[in-house]
Amino acid sequence: MLCAVSFNRYGRLFYLDPGEFHPSVGDLVLVGTDEGPEVAECVWAPQATDADTSGFPRLCGLAGEEDFQREEHRRRRKAEGLVAARQLIREHELPMKVVAIDHLLDAGGLGPRTTIYFTAPQRVDFRSLVRDLGATLRCRVELRQLSARDSARVQGGVGSCGRDLCCATFLADFEPVTIRMAKDQDLPLNPLRISGACGRLMCCLKYEHPLYQRFRADAPAAGVRVALPEGDGRVVGHNVPRDAVVVRLESDGSRVTCGREAACQARSARQERGR
Repeated sequence: MLCAVSFNRYGRLFYLDPGEFHPSVGDLVLVGTDEGPEVAECVWAPQATDADTSGFPRLCGLAGEEDFQREEHRRRRKAEGLVAARQLIREHELPMKVVAIDHLLDAGGLGPRTTIYFTAPQRVDFRSLVRDLGATLRCRVELRQLSARDSARVQGGVGSCGRDLCCATFLADFEPVTIRMAKDQDLPLNPLRISGACGRLMCCLKYEHPLYQRFRADAPAAGVRVALPEGDGRVVGHNVPRDAVVVRLESDGSRVTCGREAACQARSARQERGR
């Protein structure tokens, strides 16, 4: 059995072994973390699976009234930290933007700790800011600068496809994405069309790129002459999602679409006939 939970609404999913518990969608549950059990929302109810679940962490249990109160206290402390951070950043005139904040009630037995995540165009000297934040919030304060991709992951959002950002839902690691991937997929090299919410190349360019590589390794290139049952012709286009090749017939100029394997055989037949 496996279930899925999320610490933030529409955030990244974490898969757990429910054990003897049977939470429903929307129930608040306890998930073990390095800093102790934390409250999360059940997004997928426990379902049977054929996969080996021995490596998945186990659900700690269902959240109770004491857990609700602790989580509400965390929310208040996070709101206080957000207001204080923004106010002090303005007072210190620092080029920073707060994108997220986290608060631990007991960070490893060392007392409460507030972690503030921010973005900035360059490195920022925030030593005096940390001192003022610590005095204002009466706890240990850490500031962490995020990259553009990490900032989009933390804040979340909706991509050009109309769905929640991949990085904020299921992507565990960022893989390298290059402009060559967009060229291989015949996508317009317009930054507005191939850039994500972070301003970098969209991570989804990586998803179908291996398919295009395999297709181009075997399919006849544009301009190659092939011999089809309909007649001789030249390749004028590719349809990679359909694994097909578009051929313009020499007899009447019409276009026909055939599978990649058929086009490869037609090319071989043309070469054999030429010999």
